[in-house]
Amino acid sequence: MVHFYVEQGFTRISGYSAEEVIGQTPKLFSSGRQDKVLYKAMWNSINTTDAWEGEIWNRRKNGDTYLAHMTIASVRDTGKMISNYVATITDITLNKAASEKINNLAYFDQITQLPNRLLLVDRLNLALAESAHSNHHGALLFIDLNQLKIINNTHGYSVGNLLLKEVTARLTQIVRKADTIARLSGDEFVILLEKLSERDIEANTEIQNIAKKIIFLLTQPYQLNMHKYRGTISIGATIFNGNEFASEKLLKQADIAMHQSRLAGHNRLCFFNQTMQEAITARAEMEHELREAIEHNQFQLYYQIQVSSSGQALGAEALIRWQHPEDGYISPFNFIPLAEETGLILPIGEWVLNTACAQLKKWQKKPLTQDLVLAVNVSALQIHQEDFVEQLKSILQKHEITPERLKLELTESMLVENVSGIITKINTLRKIGVLFSLDDFGTGYSSLQYLKKLPINQLKIDQSFVRDLLTDTNDRAIVRTIITMSHNLGINVIAEGVETVEQRQYLLSEGCMNYQGYLFSKPVPIDEFEALIFRLSDT
Repeated sequence: MVHFYVEQGFTRISGYSAEEVIGQTPKLFSSGRQDKVLYKAMWNSINTTDAWEGEIWNRRKNGDTYLAHMTIASVRDTGKMISNYVATITDITLNKAASEKINNLAYFDQITQLPNRLLLVDRLNLALAESAHSNHHGALLFIDLNQLKIINNTHGYSVGNLLLKEVTARLTQIVRKADTIARLSGDEFVILLEKLSERDIEANTEIQNIAKKIIFLLTQPYQLNMHKYRGTISIGATIFNGNEFASEKLLKQADIAMHQSRLAGHNRLCFFNQTMQEAITARAEMEHELREAIEHNQFQLYYQIQVSSSGQALGAEALIRWQHPEDGYISPFNFIPLAEETGLILPIGEWVLNTACAQLKKWQKKPLTQDLVLAVNVSALQIHQEDFVEQLKSILQKHEITPERLKLELTESMLVENVSGIITKINTLRKIGVLFSLDDFGTGYSSLQYLKKLPINQLKIDQSFVRDLLTDTNDRAIVRTIITMSHNLGINVIAEGVETVEQRQYLLSEGCMNYQGYLFSKPVPIDEFEALIFRLSDT
């Protein structure tokens, strides 16, 4: 079969002139990319139906290959014998590329090139059907990178994206080819495990073994350009057998289990159960009510006095309280972790700073309270904000207070990531007079490593060491060491959780001259606190 007529449009597509094509066979345009199966199917269709239509790779005169949509039809003469064939060709290379790009955008995460939620759900639906047919178990592992938000805020999204790509590479080393790794959004990955054991106990063991590998590999150090990083993860799992639950329901279960894993501590696997569902429903309700509390100003500050060894009032720690309109008092232990997880700690923290500074302004106007220092707790999310220093300066200027009367309390947990950035911010604020205290000192692993680097004014001995001070020799040794270190470094020290005269006396004998605890006063509203200050001034 040779060509005897060529239209001008084909010469533009192929690059050949009509003279170069006429008399030649179709092999002239062969790209070598099609297998014999396609040609066999093509001629089978032409011989049986007098037509064929499909996509085929051809080669241009310059050697480039292109994807063509081709139709071939047989032409028969009056004797119904095939006299020739008519073929039409359309270059669809660009259309195909555009279609593939659209498909990629629709079904794949653009940073990691992993399947996105849409493709994951599609594959999960197929896995559920396969599980119902084969009786094999399957599972979803919901993985959260606990510190990605902090990395994005401190080093920028380019560094955060490097972490996402490295996590992807490490996960790919662990899972089987039949399994699916997907990135849902932000710091969340999901792994779909298929064809696990038919026995639930064995399937459970398989999941735990895979999770152990994931935890080990993802918690190894990362080198992200100039930044060295080592983080933690949380994993939630849900198992399925058959299609009893819809795909979205299973994803929700794995998500709930992941949140429970995070609450239980870092680098853990947690399996979903119904109790979690009830807890997450209550959590969602509390999150909604917490947003309402911010909007309708349902918070207030309580003040717990801090005193010297002579009984003089040094100041107070400002502690937030939530007075719910229906449920009454809600403990900070119940809502602060949720606020930190959801980011609501940022507006709450800003409210606390504004309210505390407004109170300091009032104290500055009274001789009895003008020298009091007010300590305010600052969350990791707050201090890692790029504009935290500017925010605080603005609040100080707004309320026209003396910066030396404000003390910010940090916790050791903040020292896990970007310590140098925190030190820079502390130095900047200390230059204008703001004081800093390291709260819960001794409870974290980073104490000794970073203590000499942190430009802080005060260490606060954690109440967990003070509680059994008189009966536990280990607690006494720790407290004695902290006090000695503080003196050697020229740092002020205060003990929290002081509840008995005997505890105070022991602390005093070891050189701790400042205290906070129920021995002196529980946290109280501002009116009661100022009344306490007045009483102390008369003694």
